[in-house]
Amino acid sequence: MASIDAQPINSKGFRLSLKIDGEEVGHCYVYLIKNDLHERPYALLEDVYVKEDFRGRGIGKQLVLEAIELAKKQGCYKMIATSRFGREALHEWYEKLGFQKYGFEFRINFE
Repeated sequence: MASIDAQPINSKGFRLSLKIDGEEVGHCYVYLIKNDLHERPYALLEDVYVKEDFRGRGIGKQLVLEAIELAKKQGCYKMIATSRFGREALHEWYEKLGFQKYGFEFRINFE
């Protein structure tokens, strides 16, 4: 008879924020994920956000480039960033930063 054993794992990540005159105007998260198929972890880039009044000033780019460097320093072999369909301008922006369209994201929303 088959059984499934769920074992907790410890993962780590970072929240990067950019402040101007003490005010946080942008942030992003980098999660480091390890699995048994690779010796090194990979990074998941999430929640890249810049306040509306500060968009178009390179803040998002600065955050993402810093996140990439952080992932490299942590020994990651890749970084994944996701984006919904229909956001072509954002997709082009990620491509300018060195990301490539690679596959599809499949998900189940619980809420």
